[in-house]
Amino acid sequence: MTIESNIDVMILGAGGGGYPAAFRLAQSGRSVVMADPIGNLGGDCLAEGCVPSKSVREASLARTWPDKYPLFGLRGTKPEVDWCAVLAHKDRVQSLRYAQHRAQIEASSLVFHKGVGRIVDERTVEVAAAHGELHRYHAKHLILATGSRPHVLPIPGAELAVTSHDFFRLGADLPFPRRLVAIGAGYIGLETASMLQNLGAEATVLEVTGEVLPGVDPEIARFLHAALAQRLRILVNAKVTAIERGASGDLLVRYEQAGEAKSIEADCVLMATGREPVLPEGVSILGLPVKGKIDVDDRLRTKHEHIYAPGDVNGRSMLFHSAVYQSLVAADDILSEGRGNKTMDFPSVPFTVFTEPEVAWVGQTEAEAARENLATIASTYSYKTDTRAQIFGEDGFLKLLFEKKTGRLIGAQIAGIEAAQLIAPLALAVRQGTTAEILSYMAFPHPMISEGINHAARAVGL
Repeated sequence: MTIESNIDVMILGAGGGGYPAAFRLAQSGRSVVMADPIGNLGGDCLAEGCVPSKSVREASLARTWPDKYPLFGLRGTKPEVDWCAVLAHKDRVQSLRYAQHRAQIEASSLVFHKGVGRIVDERTVEVAAAHGELHRYHAKHLILATGSRPHVLPIPGAELAVTSHDFFRLGADLPFPRRLVAIGAGYIGLETASMLQNLGAEATVLEVTGEVLPGVDPEIARFLHAALAQRLRILVNAKVTAIERGASGDLLVRYEQAGEAKSIEADCVLMATGREPVLPEGVSILGLPVKGKIDVDDRLRTKHEHIYAPGDVNGRSMLFHSAVYQSLVAADDILSEGRGNKTMDFPSVPFTVFTEPEVAWVGQTEAEAARENLATIASTYSYKTDTRAQIFGEDGFLKLLFEKKTGRLIGAQIAGIEAAQLIAPLALAVRQGTTAEILSYMAFPHPMISEGINHAARAVGL
């Protein structure tokens, strides 16, 4: 049975790129239908990414507190790890949020289908619903927000590795890895290795390039490498060639380093080599210039102005909070019938790495500005001189980059405690073009790391 309907907006995907637009449009009186194979909101972020991984991460950090006890004049023992209970905590948080999202759907006019939508033509999508009926929607606008999935290296034995899905999905039952090998020193590999080491694992990270967090500001990468190398075994310039199952049941990861063939044993291998966009079924019918991702402009429009592709599917800024921002920009463009002034400001989207210690950044680096022949002044504030960092016995730094001509902030990098929290106001400052003078004369609470913004801004003398 096929049910045909005419609607205003059809949305494929209920993650960060899809559901903010869905609610914004529905609240504005548009008829909106959304389809997602998970059957709820949140996409991979809630299903197996940001939310569950940070639930485990916070459990791991709680266990490290006794390591700091001597600094504060305290004594105590380090707690034992009940891995099943840690996973149960993660499941509790996921389930709580899924229940919250179900209530949001029920309270809205949104029509939601659990299922995969298939593009039929530029304005038509078919969705096979759970009860067997086929829905065919003819829409004025399409929003393609099908997200991303873990990238898997095309190497022999790749199927023996696990991904973030296996660790963090709802109901995950992966045994605790006593000897973890993470392939890839991007944020997923480093975060997972860091939290599992805090919980008692021996962790090794293999990175094919010459430094962790490839492509990131070198000062940030070097700081994090040095800090994590005290707890993790980090091998750079290590090209993984195969994964094998040994006679004893253990895994053997083979890699090449400096022209020499090497191997390392593990009981768990994490494939953490990045993420890749998931293209909607039938997307080829649209005639879009697709090369593993969907090209969009800063209003998230494809070459068809009534079709939008916010979030990971466009590959421009593959972060949940960026997807939410993009989703709202797309919704506003639809509501204004393409005449609005809302655009996506990709440079002001902050990036955080939830390792221990944290690092975060936003905007341009000195090298990027130099490539644009942009004269800049950088100012670094060392945690060694910061009151709060001294209280916690922590090292780190905060670096601000200003355009010399205008004095406006164009980039920031933070390494150390509270980096993930502190990057948000700096992202706002980058977005607003806030100047060094304004940042110099703002009152930040004492004694907090945020005071470093004042100190760094004053030091440039603009």
